[in-house]
Amino acid sequence: MRQSQLFIKTSKTIPKEESKSAQLLIRGGFIDKLMAGVYSFLPLGFLVLKKIENIIREEMIKIGAQEVLLPALHPKEIWEKTDRWKYPEMFKLKDRREKEYSLGWTHEEIISFVLSKFVHSVKDLPVAVFQIQTKFRDELRSKGGLLRTKEFIMKDLYSFHETDEDLDRYYEIVKEAYFKIFERCQIKEKTFLCLASGGAFSEYSHEFQTETESGEDLIYLCENCKLGVNKEIIQKEKYQCPQCKRKISKTLKTIEVGNIFKLGDRFTKPFNLKIKNKEGKEKFIVEGCYGIGLPRLMAAIVEVHHDERGILWPKEVAPFLVHLIPIEMTEKKIINSAEKIYKNLLRKNFEVLYDDRKEKSVGERFYDADLIGIPYRVVVSKKTLQKECVGVKRRDSKQEKLIKIKDLIKFLKSGKI
Repeated sequence: MRQSQLFIKTSKTIPKEESKSAQLLIRGGFIDKLMAGVYSFLPLGFLVLKKIENIIREEMIKIGAQEVLLPALHPKEIWEKTDRWKYPEMFKLKDRREKEYSLGWTHEEIISFVLSKFVHSVKDLPVAVFQIQTKFRDELRSKGGLLRTKEFIMKDLYSFHETDEDLDRYYEIVKEAYFKIFERCQIKEKTFLCLASGGAFSEYSHEFQTETESGEDLIYLCENCKLGVNKEIIQKEKYQCPQCKRKISKTLKTIEVGNIFKLGDRFTKPFNLKIKNKEGKEKFIVEGCYGIGLPRLMAAIVEVHHDERGILWPKEVAPFLVHLIPIEMTEKKIINSAEKIYKNLLRKNFEVLYDDRKEKSVGERFYDADLIGIPYRVVVSKKTLQKECVGVKRRDSKQEKLIKIKDLIKFLKSGKI
C-alpha cells in the first residue's frame, strides 16, 4: 500500500477520550468517532480488525465449531418466548405496519430457534456454532473509545450437548482456545481467568480480564493460582480464593476481553429443543455460550502494547509488517531503490506500507511511523545505499541495524534484529 493513497491523516491533537487506546487509535487514523459509542473503522483499523477476526475464526474452527451468520433484526415474539423483550438494553423499532422488532444485542434465542429445526436426536449432538456479527446495545454511558460502545462486532459461540458432563468437557476446551487467541494477540501474559456469577445456571461463569491502567473493571487476583475473582464473588467468598482458600488482597484494573457461560436449558426449553436419550427418555438439551468482542480486543491490544510515541502492534494483528521509508524523496536513485524493494517485498507476499509522500519531512514521516506502530521500519537513504543496505528497526527497539538489500527478505522472515 502506498501511503500517499491513504485518505486518512494522523493527528498530533490528543482526543478527549478516557482511554489511551482510543486516543492512539484516533490519532493514528485507525478509527473515527461518529457519535458517542459508534465508530468507523478506517483502512488501517479495518486491516487490524480483519486480522483479529481471522485469528478467532481459525481457533474456533480448530475446536470443531461451524460458522454461521444470524440475522441482526429480530421479531418481538422470539424474545417474548424467553421473557427477555422487557430488557432495557435492547434497541426496539417498528415497521410501517406497527410490527415490533429489536436489533440483536445477543443471539441465544435466534440460534436456539434455528437448531430446533435440525436437532432431534442424540445422534445430532454435540453441536457448536459461532458467528462474527454486529451487535447493538443501548449503553447508558459509552466510554473509553472501543471499550464500551452501542454498536460493536462480537464473536459468539454456542454449544449444545446431551449432558452437563459433555458441556463441562467442551467448556474447558473453549477456555484453552480463548487463551490461544489471547496468546496470538500477545496479551496472554496480562490476561487472567476470572470467576464471575453463574446466575441460575451454574456456580460460576468466567471472564477473561486483561490488566491495564485504563481498565473499567476491578478484579481481585490470587497470586498463588493466578485466578481472578470479581467483586461480587470475592464478597461472597469473604476475600478468599475459591480454589486454594488463600486470602486475596491484590487488586488489578482490567478490561473484560471475553466471557463464557453455562446456560443449562434456559434457552433450549422455550424452543422445545429436546431429544430422547439412550434410555428413551425425553430431555432438554443443555447449552453453553462464549463471547469475544473484536473491537474491545483490539483496544486491549493497544492498551498493552504502546509507548510514549504510539502503538506497538504485535506481528499477527499489525495492519502491515513493514513500513518502508525512503529518506531523500528528491533523489532519483533512492526513489528507484525504494520502488524496487517495495515491489520485491510485495512479490514475496509481505504486507508493506510504503511512505512515498513527497510533501512530508523526514521527521514527520518517522513521527507517523512510530504512531502507527508497524512492527518493522525499513529506511532507504544515501548512507544505507552506499553500503548496499537498508536500515531496519523494530518498532519496540531503539536499535537500527544495517541489512544488505539482498538479505532483507531472509532477515524479515527470520524475525531477528
